[in-house]
Amino acid sequence: MMIKTDRGAFMKIEAMFDSNEKPLDTLVSDGGFCGIFRTIGCIGDSLSSGEFEAFNDKNERCWHDCYEYSWGQYMARTLGNTVYNFSKGGMTAKCYMESFAEEKDFFNPEKQCQAYIIAMGCNDITAALENGTDLGNMADIKEDYRHNADSFVGYYAAIIARYKEISPKAKFFLVTMPITPGDDPKRAALREAHAGLVNEIASHFENCYVIDLRKYAPVYGDAFHDAFYLNGHLSAAGYLFTARIMMSYIDYIIRHNMADFRKVGLAEIGLH
Repeated sequence: MMIKTDRGAFMKIEAMFDSNEKPLDTLVSDGGFCGIFRTIGCIGDSLSSGEFEAFNDKNERCWHDCYEYSWGQYMARTLGNTVYNFSKGGMTAKCYMESFAEEKDFFNPEKQCQAYIIAMGCNDITAALENGTDLGNMADIKEDYRHNADSFVGYYAAIIARYKEISPKAKFFLVTMPITPGDDPKRAALREAHAGLVNEIASHFENCYVIDLRKYAPVYGDAFHDAFYLNGHLSAAGYLFTARIMMSYIDYIIRHNMADFRKVGLAEIGLH
């Protein structure tokens, strides 16, 4: 029996590893290779929590974390896996490490994940602007994370280190903030600094990768807001679109670093 080889199919496989491809050139609708993770933890603030911004009957602005609409849960429904929302509106790295995660039992080994997505910093920047402080620097990261400096960098790195204790083989995806033309110069400068620090932190730890929305995501300008925002936060469509961005970017990272991810399945069943 002769087996006919479809050269076109092989060309499609080769295209998956095109070195000229940019992270969001290919938007996946099925999750792509992000599907290799059976458990994912999403660490963040309101934008990781499916928060909707609305007005009550007194025309007062109000905010609601609707986790079923979060991009993490859109990912779970697409991938058929388990995604934990380790997040809350208004969250900072400091609050997360000092009280919130322990209070919510987020460091429970039974919630160990194969991958963690950390999208945090927006509220930390607001706090820095209000207090006249910066975000810290890499010197704030100590050998023992319990002794990290009291700064965004110190607490952010401590989050990674703490979850590495729980899940030593996990992969971490650190998210930068997209460009928003309406930012005032001070906030824009801190968001740029945040992106640089996130890249440095990713280089400091093993198994860390950057989802660099500041460099590769669409500009979150007027057209984007008209399509995907509800008042000051995302709409349901906005969170779904963000899920596709996250999955597509992780799919890209995996396809361009296949050797790094070949053992993901072994960790799930306790093998090495």
